Amino acid sequence: MLFFSGLFVFLITFVLFIVLLVKVMKSYIKKKPFPKKVFYSFICSLFLLFTHYVYVQYFFTFDFINKGDMQIGQGPILSPTEKYSANAYYELYGGAAGGVNVWVEVTDHQENNSVKTVYYSDAKTNFFLKWVGEYTLEITNKHFNYPDSDRSIELDVTNEIYHENGAACKSLLLEFTTCYQHY
Repeated sequence: MLFFSGLFVFLITFVLFIVLLVKVMKSYIKKKPFPKKVFYSFICSLFLLFTHYVYVQYFFTFDFINKGDMQIGQGPILSPTEKYSANAYYELYGGAAGGVNVWVEVTDHQENNSVKTVYYSDAKTNFFLKWVGEYTLEITNKHFNYPDSDRSIELDVTNEIYHENGAACKSLLLEFTTCYQHY
């Protein structure tokens, strides 16, 4: 939905820019007054386009995940002292030629069962979760035949997150100290 609204604003801005160019050339050639209404409309659409860009870049949340079609993966896997539990979920995308995304949510049982997403990536054939410490979750996500497919990481679930393309790393809304992404 957000993508289509951005595309719509971009198309309106582009059309207004073309109309503005034509009207400015006409006003220059025919010595008519400057087309203020079209200019102000163009400036407003530029402002909307800029606002959309800032929102997409800096106000990222994991709300875009299609939880209606999710499939439950591994979990719950309890941390050594059972303060945290980790659950993995799968999201299908792209129909027959698509793929699968995976995300991991960690529940803090001592903070009113608050849930936070700590990992989001394209799912590979070998995926599993394992606690290696009270706060450290080892996430293995790789395909054995393709070494470049490795998206595995160890995360301190109290202050680290992973987002494959890094969109979460720029967010002003998510709470983390360190954010990792695949390069």
